[in-house]
Amino acid sequence: MTPLIALDHLWTVAGCDAVALDAVSITGNDPALPSVFRVGTLAAATIAATGLAAAECYRLQSGAQNGQRQRVHVDVGHALTAFRSERYLRVNDGPPLDMRNPIFGFFETRDGRWVQLHTNFPYHLEGVLKILGCANERASVAQAIRHWDGAMLDQTLADAGLPGALIRTPREWAALEQAKAIANLPLFEIERIGDAPPQPIASSGLAGSGSLAQPAASAGLVDRPLSGVRVLDLSRIIAGPVAGRALASHGAQVLLVNGPHLPNIAPLVIDTGRGKRSATLDLRDAAGRAQLEALTRDADVFLQAYRPGALAAHGFGPEALAQLRPGIVCVSICAYGHAGPWATRRGFDSLVQSASGIAHTEARAAGVDGPKHLPCQALDHGTGYLAAFGAMVALARRATEGGSWHVRLSLAQTGRWLQSLGQIEDGWRAPEVRFDDVKDLLEAVDSLFGRVLGTPPAEQLSETPARYGRPPVPIGTDQACWES
Repeated sequence: MTPLIALDHLWTVAGCDAVALDAVSITGNDPALPSVFRVGTLAAATIAATGLAAAECYRLQSGAQNGQRQRVHVDVGHALTAFRSERYLRVNDGPPLDMRNPIFGFFETRDGRWVQLHTNFPYHLEGVLKILGCANERASVAQAIRHWDGAMLDQTLADAGLPGALIRTPREWAALEQAKAIANLPLFEIERIGDAPPQPIASSGLAGSGSLAQPAASAGLVDRPLSGVRVLDLSRIIAGPVAGRALASHGAQVLLVNGPHLPNIAPLVIDTGRGKRSATLDLRDAAGRAQLEALTRDADVFLQAYRPGALAAHGFGPEALAQLRPGIVCVSICAYGHAGPWATRRGFDSLVQSASGIAHTEARAAGVDGPKHLPCQALDHGTGYLAAFGAMVALARRATEGGSWHVRLSLAQTGRWLQSLGQIEDGWRAPEVRFDDVKDLLEAVDSLFGRVLGTPPAEQLSETPARYGRPPVPIGTDQACWES
């Protein structure tokens, strides 16, 4: 499986015009990081799909539907640098920023199994310690877990709404009802969920509610693929924020909306906040919900990465959004898929790797004692780029067919696709790519955090280069409103 073949698969699943693939080139191949999985293929294909979708949006925006397509190029090494953006982030030339709590990681259980704990949020850590009845020390946690059978601890954590995972083999995962549920789903879904007349790519930000049928290009305002597109980004940590960041890199106005009471991880706020504005709204009260409704009426894309049903409980499910704003493109990201018994289970990239057999496979190939994760948060980043890709495909469909749209993805579905790409014998022997190896690829920007050094967009577009037009800002820096 080559990156170009993988890209062809993504483009086909999305129902896009195959002629556009002639405008893409990808250099490099796996293994480009120490892994038996084709993470370079995943990275290059998802990023190339995002870049090509942006190029197609530009053709629609500029009125050049039948003209020559701009070239899109992705290098596998550069794509993997983007897939590790949080790892290479530096502020004021300082050391790598710490993102993980000391209790995060793998522990051996009484029955010789392994479990992974995910304790980077304080309330998750407190909940785990309460169940284990031990001190906040790694040695104490390890000792407490040795009194548990792996499957029992896995279920106990899930029942308490706490993120954790039993390390399973691929065969064990495939036997679960959750794995069977997502096996019946495509890699991603782009579904029409309501009626609306055709609208330009940037119907809210440029054309205005009184002239939805008028292309923005007629006003001479299009200089980037998503110029004038307004995106509400209700997400945290990696997958959703990466999607919002990718849309911002192609010109969208992205407003990150967090709850003022919700925790974040500071380095990820910096890394994935590039290109965005940031506001806070409390959806637990009527005023916050009213503000979000007002923002949604003038939005093109509503991106969210909460567990299925969480925002719907506040009145912001996809169907309600399509009624509120006909023509909206809703994007929903979750951990384990929207179907099956684990649909509402808390999950993160590393936990999905652990539960689905990826961590077991990596460890067995490398001959290490205990589980082993992928060399990057590939499920997070891959899902994030696929979400941005899906959003742009839906915007293009809205422009040509009309309708409101819903794009659905999950980390587990992305992980399933990665596993289907096949393995590379001895791929784990590939050399590590360290900060000094990629330093020349990084770009610096002054921000409220200081001088930020980070990864640039990996996709190269010949006419509309991707770039981050804003430095990252702290959560809640901006007002909850759209810029004119």
